[in-house]
Amino acid sequence: MDQLSILAQGAAESTQVGNPLVNIGIFIAFVGITLVIVLRASKNNKTAADYYAGGRSFTGTQNGTAIAGDYLSAASFLGIVGAIAINGYDGFLYSIGFLVAWLVALLLVAELLRNTGKFTMADVLSFRLKQRPVRIAAAISTLAVCVFYLLAQMAGAGALVSLLLGIDEKLGQSLVIVIVGALMILYVLVGGMKGTTWVQIIKACLLIAGALIMTVWTLAMFGFNFSELLGKAAEVAGNPELLNPGLQYGKSEASKLDFISLALALVLGTAGLPHVLMRFYTVPTAKEARKSVVWAIWLIGAFYLFTLVLGFGAGALIGPDRIKAAPGGVNSAAPLLAYELGGTVLLGLISAVAFATILAVVAGLTITAAASFAHDVYASVIAKGKSTPEKEMKVARRTVLVIGIFAIAGGIGAQGQNVAFLVALAFAVAASANLPTILYSLFWKGFKTRGALWSMYGGLGSALILIILSPVFSGSETSMIPSIDLSVFPLANPGIISIPLAFFLGWLGSVTDKGTEDVTKQAEMEVRSLTGVGAEKAVNH
Repeated sequence: MDQLSILAQGAAESTQVGNPLVNIGIFIAFVGITLVIVLRASKNNKTAADYYAGGRSFTGTQNGTAIAGDYLSAASFLGIVGAIAINGYDGFLYSIGFLVAWLVALLLVAELLRNTGKFTMADVLSFRLKQRPVRIAAAISTLAVCVFYLLAQMAGAGALVSLLLGIDEKLGQSLVIVIVGALMILYVLVGGMKGTTWVQIIKACLLIAGALIMTVWTLAMFGFNFSELLGKAAEVAGNPELLNPGLQYGKSEASKLDFISLALALVLGTAGLPHVLMRFYTVPTAKEARKSVVWAIWLIGAFYLFTLVLGFGAGALIGPDRIKAAPGGVNSAAPLLAYELGGTVLLGLISAVAFATILAVVAGLTITAAASFAHDVYASVIAKGKSTPEKEMKVARRTVLVIGIFAIAGGIGAQGQNVAFLVALAFAVAASANLPTILYSLFWKGFKTRGALWSMYGGLGSALILIILSPVFSGSETSMIPSIDLSVFPLANPGIISIPLAFFLGWLGSVTDKGTEDVTKQAEMEVRSLTGVGAEKAVNH
């Protein structure tokens, strides 16, 4: 079912928002500028460290800005503003979850990972365990997270950019997805991590500046009185409960459990997202990695405060009914607010920001997936460590093409479907399959290979199975496949089951593994992760 087309027929007056020619002009200008930067960055892509980690040449401030650009996806900007406009207080809980997650990444993961690894998460997980099986498991879980995230972003690209360009036909949306996919492939093939990082830095600056302008403008409409803004939003919605907890997650015991499950996935998932973890290797030292996260927290925190004003501002100035009726539904809240405030020009700028957001995130995901396959599967497992950096980079570039084509096809196939579950699944898989294994590897001397494999495969498998058996996949009108009903698991997010299960399986696998692990490697990993001694030699090797 093409939901956008149906909405468009029912709300013809909303289909034309702004001037598509202005939006296209700003898109082309953005693409032109970033392509020049990517081409300049590509001149220095001579080694694997250049291609995967940008030559470890970025400062903590630059990398922190790029992390913000990588993390603040279309779901953050368009999805959360819409969620707050429709569900009020409960919509803002997404912002809180996404932000608090960075404290987990800062305190438990960032510096230790930078000290221990080389290019990918699997470098850390296989450091003191058996290389071959652990690298394969880590690569599978990395690819799973990246693919689900990619599908959501690509399907979102079709719906959101089509809204901004006034395209309602499915064929037109498919063309948009192909163009976004082709640009993504070009950026990653040519620019590698260095080019991708600069795109993310530009996008972060654009997104935060655009959100700041809209926030100040919205507050000015209400005399900078936030209480008046909240009151107007509740009045327009005709529902005073908009400002109270429980509108979305308090109606039943199942919905309350669902909230806890979602919160667990959001808070713990970030520290296990492979495309975020890979950014820690683009800085020269562990100190800069820590500085990156602190800088990212400030930028991301400021942005999520802006979403609070923008969400309630959209609710007050446009109203939930108009937002739901527009093509793109809930996701149209931010563009509609931009048009309400500044007309065609502001909408055009916000359109460019939305486009930049999608492009930067999919580029980061693609290079992470390609690096994981080339470095962990090809170089370490297939070539058994005998590959050259040149061959590895060739494999990485071919992998980019394959993943890009798959993402385009998947995005076209997922049009008009409920893709929110793909993002939730990405976070749930990251929190279930990756984080327990990372924490056990860094902090528990008794962790063994069987524990790592059970934890990763168990976390990934349980998250997948529970999502397939949940109402977001089938059984209701808003499900991805409404025509069948497999929903026996009542929650939309599997985190409350799959995350503790993965921790338990990691412990159980380790205590039942009678094999002996390398004590020297254990000691080396502990010293290196905590002090950084030996880390520079390893990463520059």
